[in-house]
Amino acid sequence: MIDRLERLVAINTENPPGRESEAAAFLAAELGQIGFTVEQQDVGPGRVNVVARFDNGPGPCLAFNSHIDVVPAGSGWSHPAFQLHARDGRLYGRGSCDAKGPIVAMLEAARMMIAGRDDWRGSLLAVFVADEEAESRGAKAYAAGRPTIDYAVIGEPTSNGVAIAHKGSLRPIVRVTGVTAHSGSPELGVNAIFHAAALLRAIEVHHRDHVCKRHHPLVGAASLTVTRINGGLADNIIPDGCELLLDRRLIPGESEADAIAELERLLKDLHKQHGIAAEIVGFKPTTGGATETAADHPLVRAATSAASTVGASGDPTGFAAACDLVHFRTLGAAGVVVGPGSLAVAHKPDEFVPVDEFVGASRLYLGTALDMLHRAGSTR
Repeated sequence: MIDRLERLVAINTENPPGRESEAAAFLAAELGQIGFTVEQQDVGPGRVNVVARFDNGPGPCLAFNSHIDVVPAGSGWSHPAFQLHARDGRLYGRGSCDAKGPIVAMLEAARMMIAGRDDWRGSLLAVFVADEEAESRGAKAYAAGRPTIDYAVIGEPTSNGVAIAHKGSLRPIVRVTGVTAHSGSPELGVNAIFHAAALLRAIEVHHRDHVCKRHHPLVGAASLTVTRINGGLADNIIPDGCELLLDRRLIPGESEADAIAELERLLKDLHKQHGIAAEIVGFKPTTGGATETAADHPLVRAATSAASTVGASGDPTGFAAACDLVHFRTLGAAGVVVGPGSLAVAHKPDEFVPVDEFVGASRLYLGTALDMLHRAGSTR
């Protein structure tokens, strides 16, 4: 497993730009050697999903899923980011926990599943996708094909705890409109930046008084904030436009459509009360919406039981970041998010995965899959 992780980490899949094709070819070859039927799915120039399938008689279908891309390495590393380095029971390297470590643990679990194929019935999938770190083009493209999947195990760093819910994200672009004039006679125009300032305050109040009061027991509060602002034409012109990029974090139970409608009502009220002309003019792509799987679902019970055998918490938790579970849930699959390493060290220099969690994850994935594929269609 360490050798396989070393080879995978050495393939630079920083996103942007992604460049998953080389790593996808490596994973396709590994999956083929294990015994899977493998397809590589192009989702853009240099952007590739790996979809592998092993059918083992009638029964349910379980998918292992994680993402091939990693965030940019950046600076501040103690050792080269794309050379796996072992120290004090940890494996350091970009992607070691997010999420090439989970991928390699899934490969090992899949190898053991196929070696022990007499003990289960059904279909096992390995779906390793592109672009999760930006806008989930890989998972969205895969889900658009409407494959039939009963259960999905999503590999992300959770310290091998089992997460059953995650937040979603929505990024509206709001344009505030004014009227240009010479800056020497500002009274002849309508300053879009001044109006944007009033909108900023309204967004702050709306978050404080309404949005953040919606709370989910596992993932926490919903949120609305502003992350970028851009406006103005020239140094001596009253600006007739100013754009804000908003970041809306959704919790399970909130839909993108409802969040958009709520924002539109806020903008309409501002126009009615204060004459501020603002509208949503677009959206920046994101990973997707929020979702959750019921805590009493058999998959959750199987995963938490398997997690407890490798020393992880047996209580379901929430995943603080967005991830691709939501796209598998749209297919009707129950899903959990679980994997080695901590989100606290992901996206940082000196990212690492503990060796014991890395190896334990393979047993956790194996135990979960065996439990679910024994549960229906088995002759055991």
